[in-house]
Parts: sequence; C-alpha cells; structure tokens
Amino acid sequence: MSSVVYARRGMVASAHPLATRIGVDILRKGGNAVDAAIAVNAALGFLEPMSCGPGGDLFAILWDPGSRRIVGLNASGRAPQSVRADKIAAQPDGTIPLRSPQAWTVPGAVDGWFELHGRFGRLPMKELLAPAIAAAEEGEPVPRVIAGMWGASFDVTADFAATFLPEGRAPRQGEIFRNPSLAKTYRALVEGGRAAFYEGEIAGAVAALSRSAGGFLERADLAAHRSDWVEPISTTYRDAAVWELPPPGQGLTTLQMLNLLESFDLKAMGRDSPDFWHVMVEAKKLAFEDRARYIGDAAVPVEALLSKEYASRRAGRIDLSRAARKVSPGLSPGDTTVLCAGDESGMLIALIQSIYLGFGSGHAVAGFALQNRGAQFDLRPGRPNSIAPGKRPFHTIIPALVTRGGEPWIAFGVMGAEMQPQGQAQVLVNLLDIGMDLQEAGDAPRFRHDGSSEPTGTAMTDGGAVALEPEVPLAIRRELQRRGHRLEDAPPVAFGGYQAVARQADVFAGATERRKDGCALGY
Repeated sequence: MSSVVYARRGMVASAHPLATRIGVDILRKGGNAVDAAIAVNAALGFLEPMSCGPGGDLFAILWDPGSRRIVGLNASGRAPQSVRADKIAAQPDGTIPLRSPQAWTVPGAVDGWFELHGRFGRLPMKELLAPAIAAAEEGEPVPRVIAGMWGASFDVTADFAATFLPEGRAPRQGEIFRNPSLAKTYRALVEGGRAAFYEGEIAGAVAALSRSAGGFLERADLAAHRSDWVEPISTTYRDAAVWELPPPGQGLTTLQMLNLLESFDLKAMGRDSPDFWHVMVEAKKLAFEDRARYIGDAAVPVEALLSKEYASRRAGRIDLSRAARKVSPGLSPGDTTVLCAGDESGMLIALIQSIYLGFGSGHAVAGFALQNRGAQFDLRPGRPNSIAPGKRPFHTIIPALVTRGGEPWIAFGVMGAEMQPQGQAQVLVNLLDIGMDLQEAGDAPRFRHDGSSEPTGTAMTDGGAVALEPEVPLAIRRELQRRGHRLEDAPPVAFGGYQAVARQADVFAGATERRKDGCALGY
C-alpha cells in the first residue's frame, strides 16, 4: 500500500508516471493547475491511448481562487446532424453497436483544452503540448497495466492497426511505442489552434474516414462544435459538500448515492460488517434506476432527485435482510482517464477525459482513436436519452470536487464507466465515515455492481451481479450470497482508477490508484 504524497507548492496525480512528471514540470515553469492538466491530458493521449485522446470528450471541474467559485466545463460532443435511429442496425438488446462508426459523436476534448486555456491558462499552448509531442516522436516504454489493457481483445480495423498495433500486435510491457502521427496532430494544434482540429485537415480526415466506414459524422458537425461552461450541482454529506457537473453526465448519481447512504450509520457498521457492503450495493441500485430513467441531454428534474426528503423515502426501500432483484425509479413521470492538479494560488482541478470503451470505436485517424460515446444513446423515442441530431448522449465521465467550510478540499475522480459513481461514493465513505486518509480511501477494497438498468434502455430484472475485490473476507461474501446477491469475479482494472489532490492548510496531498500504473508527485 502506498502512502499519501505531500508537497508545499503544487501537486499532480495521473495514471502514468511520465504524465504526472510533465504536469509537475509545467507547475515549476510557472504554469497553473489548468496548464498542468492540459499538458498531462495531452501526454496521456499518447501514453494511455486506450483510455483517452483527442478523439474523445472531456469534463472538468475546478476551484477558481480568483472568483472563489467552483467552475464546470462540459466539453463533450454531440450526435451528427444526419443521424437517425432508423438508420442504425441495433444489437439484439436494442442498443447501438459499440464498435461501430454509427456510435461516433463529435470529439470534444481538444475544444475543451482551448476553452480551459483561454479562460485560465498562463503558459502558451506550444509549451503545454511540447512534452507530449516529444514523447510521441521519441517513444516511451509501455507499463504493465496499460500493456494489459492494450492487449485486450477487440475488433481490429486497418486504420486502427496502422497506428496502435506496431508489428501486427499490441506493445508488450516494457516495449517502446511511438506515435509520430499523434505528434503531427499536436503540432497542428500548436500552429493552428482549435480550428486546425475542427475546421482544417484533421476535420477532413475524420469526415473522410466516416464516409468510408459508414458513419454519420461530417465536417460540418465538427465545425459547429462548442463546449459549454456549466454550473456545478452539489449535495452535503456528513461535514462536506460534494460537487459534480450536471447532466447529461452521471455526477447526479454519485450525489444521489450519498444522499441515500446518509440515512445509515456506516461508521458504526464498519467495513467488516456485511450490512455495510449490502447497504452500499442496494443504494447503488436505487440511484442507478433513476440514472437510467431521467438522465440525458434534456430537462432533468435535478432538484427533485437531489431532495433529502426524496432520498430518505428511497432509503426506506432498502431491506437489510435481502437484495433487491428489481427496483423502479422514484419520481412520478414528469475506459477513461482522470487527472488532478493543484497549484500554490489555491486552484484545484479534476479533469476526466475518455474515448469510452478501450480504444473507443476501434477506428483511428491522425494518430488517435475515435470515441464511441454515441453507443450510450437510447434508440427508443421520447426518452431523456433518446438519440437525435445535435444531441449529447448520456455520459459516464464525472470529475468531482469536495469542499469543507466553503473552502476547497479535494479534487478527485474514479475511472471506469458505471464504476465511477459507485467508486466515488466508496472513496467518500472511506474518507468521511471510516476516517481513512487520501491514499487509504482509494486503496481500500471495493465492490462493483453491474446489471442495473441503463440509459440505453436495458432494464435490471435479476438484481444484477456484485464483484468484490479479493481482500473482502469470505464471511462477508457468504452472507451477501445468503441475502440474495449474485457474486462474480472481475479483474483489478474493473474496480476503477482513482486519482486525487487535496489542499490541507498550506500543504498539498496527492493520492493515486494502486490498480493503475500512475503516481502522484508534488514540488
């Protein structure tokens, strides 16, 4: 188990040691936390390409010490204007095929970098992208966890293989990988700004690949893209306030889980009690049922869903003796990377960026994989997440920020699609109920529940399945099974990818995920 990393002037945490070091170097050169976050994210687009890159979307939440406000950015892309539900050949369960150009939405990450930089950046973009350009051109060894994710099975396309399968296979642990095409893309951003991506040669290459592969994405869709500055939403939990970005992301689900858990004395239960694990899983099921029914790029009843009275009523549905097999929404009808940084001005940022599944759609252009985030649309009409031209899909990636007494405390995130809300809730319970430190809260064994109803239209009818990390005692496992939980195994990477930076008085603390290759560093 690692220890918390402490430093006085700044801190960076990410999923790759070189990316973290690049971020710290940017802070040393006079950059702020936003500059560091952009540089780290660009580097991870090369170093961790199955999880992130220019072909995906971005969300960020930050504490702005100048205005003393929490600020949110939604840099996710929208569906192409030509998309139609009846033009998509659905899978047997009625969802959009995952590895398909029909699942493409406009990549929003690059515009997100330039929006963040334009509002908060100090150093020129050339300086922020230079380390990633050098790494992509010169090459870097691939670490163990990333190598394992790289080699996982997926449908291979010729355009993907040309970039990401040198010598006809995925790089192995310790082998050097280079990506000169991505370096060229980053150089184009330095020279031409965001227009180089959304209006220039790169946009043309994306549109050409879309036409040849049978996708809907066109140059006009990229040219029309813009990010949105959004007002974060929050709830209180114990003595802290937890802040998330509003829908179409699932940050609301984390807040709902916390509201549900507030009805239970988790500290008294303790992590060695079956009741603790049972309540956590059952709260997840309830929150995810609302997630499936209400969250989308539409009018979402956020205030009603975050009501403490509503949470109290819903929490009363949790039966301590039995696992629920099916739950319903409560209101009346009406692969990913996270990085965190802090600087001596007091700025804290959590930035999360993703191409959805490992290597997204399995298609690549200009050195990066194109996301398949559109696969999370619902093909059925008349629902909050129904697919429509120019609409954003339901989104899983959620950066978070925690304040205490009105002051910034922690910027953090947990990677992993539907693992993110349940992972965030577990980390916060570990911190605020169990009393763990920043690193212990992430290292502690987790559960992962799968099989809930989804915003894509699928429904839970059998209670789903619970995966527990190996350190969870056998006695707890047997009792959960007795209560009706179906247990299954899952690999370590399925339990998330936690990164966190905290400000404690005049000292920064950093923590990183033991299940990943990354690290936290300060100066």
